[in-house]
Amino acid sequence: MDKFGGISEERILKAYEEGEFDNLPGMGKPLPKDSLEGIPDNLKMAYRIMKNAGYSPDEMDVKKEIMTIEDLIRKTEDEMEVKGLKRKLNEKILHYNSLLSKKRIKTNSSVFKQYESKIEKKFF
Repeated sequence: MDKFGGISEERILKAYEEGEFDNLPGMGKPLPKDSLEGIPDNLKMAYRIMKNAGYSPDEMDVKKEIMTIEDLIRKTEDEMEVKGLKRKLNEKILHYNSLLSKKRIKTNSSVFKQYESKIEKKFF
C-alpha cells in the first residue's frame, strides 16, 4: 500500500472507532441500484462523466443511429430508399430533440438538417 493509502486507511479506522459513521442518512438500508449496472467496468467512469455533464446513454444511442442513417443516405443511390431513410432520420432527430427538451436543452438540429441537405445538393 502506498503512503496516501495508508494515511487514508488510518483516518477511516479512527473515524469508525470514534463513531463518526454512526447514524448516517440511509444507515441500515440497501444501497441504491447502480444505473450503470450493465456497462463494462472500464467504461463506467466515462459514462458517469457524461451523465454528470447532462448526457444519457439513450441520447448517445440515438445520436449514433442518426449518424449511421446520415452515412447511409450519402452512400445510397436509390431515390426511394433515400426518401425512406430521410423519413427515418427525421423521426430520430425528433426523438433526440425530445430527449434533450426533457432536460430543457434547446436544439436547432432540425433547422440545420434542412440547410445541410441544400448545401450538399449544391456541392454534389
